[in-house]
Amino acid sequence: MSAKGWAATPKHAAYDVVIVGGAMYGASVSWWLSGMPDFKGRILVIERDPAYNFASTSHTNSSIRQQYSQAINVEISRFGAEFIHNFKQFMGGDERVPPIVLQSFGYLYLADTPAFAEALKAAQAVQAACGAATRFWSVDEIAEAYPFYNLDGILGGNHNLVNEGYFDGATIFDWFKRVGRERGVEYIHNEAVAMTLNAAGTRVESVTLKSGETVACGQVVNASGPRAVLTARMAGIEIPVEPRKRFTFIFDAEKPLDRALPLTIDPSGVHMRSDGRYYMCGCPPDDDHAVDYTDFDMDHSIWEEKIWPAVATRVPQFEAVKVVNSWAGHYAYNTLDQNAIVGPHPVVTNFHFVNGFSGHGLQQSPAIGRGMAEMLVFGEYRTLDLTPFAFERIAENRLLLEKAII
Repeated sequence: MSAKGWAATPKHAAYDVVIVGGAMYGASVSWWLSGMPDFKGRILVIERDPAYNFASTSHTNSSIRQQYSQAINVEISRFGAEFIHNFKQFMGGDERVPPIVLQSFGYLYLADTPAFAEALKAAQAVQAACGAATRFWSVDEIAEAYPFYNLDGILGGNHNLVNEGYFDGATIFDWFKRVGRERGVEYIHNEAVAMTLNAAGTRVESVTLKSGETVACGQVVNASGPRAVLTARMAGIEIPVEPRKRFTFIFDAEKPLDRALPLTIDPSGVHMRSDGRYYMCGCPPDDDHAVDYTDFDMDHSIWEEKIWPAVATRVPQFEAVKVVNSWAGHYAYNTLDQNAIVGPHPVVTNFHFVNGFSGHGLQQSPAIGRGMAEMLVFGEYRTLDLTPFAFERIAENRLLLEKAII
């Protein structure tokens, strides 16, 4: 045995599906796949970090929103909300499964230029057409609902209180793994280090493990998070996904607000929201570049120089606050268009992607996991059409640009 409860070596020499990466996406895909009546095969999930110390899943802020600029992302999050609200039912009515509460404190995007305001109005039209409850608010409407904001320089904002907020993603993740294992999904503590393709270069025939074993595979799923490009290169494929560092701070306020703080996206790039009795905030660094896969060092100067000044300016009541916790995590950042890469490779046809979510992966995992399971079994999407995320746009440098990235 390797890590507690994890085997280090596979039980079999061949698997119908090998998933490289056992965090949220490896767990979601394998759970959906193992529950499909038309699938009777073996599933192997390979995870190099069974404590998930370096997984994006472990450093997530665990929020969901409908406010995207691309309709497909809105539809994905609408299903995500349905999945959260009906989690026990999706888990087959299992009495062990707890309900998941979606704390809908809402999202509020603030615009400080006419161009930004127009972009928000265009996004609101896309979201409303998909059934989302987003509204563009004037400054007066924002001030009436949230009088604690300093709205100097703000021209308006997009706001939605329906199915936007925090949910317990860690519990969903745990149940994906637990039920998947009960259905026969095999998780191992190991690492994929190489792949062997057929002579034509059109299929992955086997995956070699760090421990030396080789397993034959029918299909491969790249669920490697920020390390996705390393897995893709084993099959001779390049994808524009790299680890980008994001910082999160939890603070206590000497004068707490009298109502919930929506997840507020300030024009400065800083975001903040309620987090129980505390408040959560964060931002990307000004120099936003790829980092080492093991670089989770905190930059505390970003609090003093960027986050706290923006927070205290936007909410003067936060002039006196105290940081109580902080951490750094990684986005699996798609440098092309900040959208996911999903589905099979057009040449290496049994190599599949669930990569490059650029910070919104956790909330998209129910819909993407379901779609990938459909693709693996039926060779097509049968519920939500995920073809806009296909790899072909990467090869053609054809952008599916998502503007609403936090």
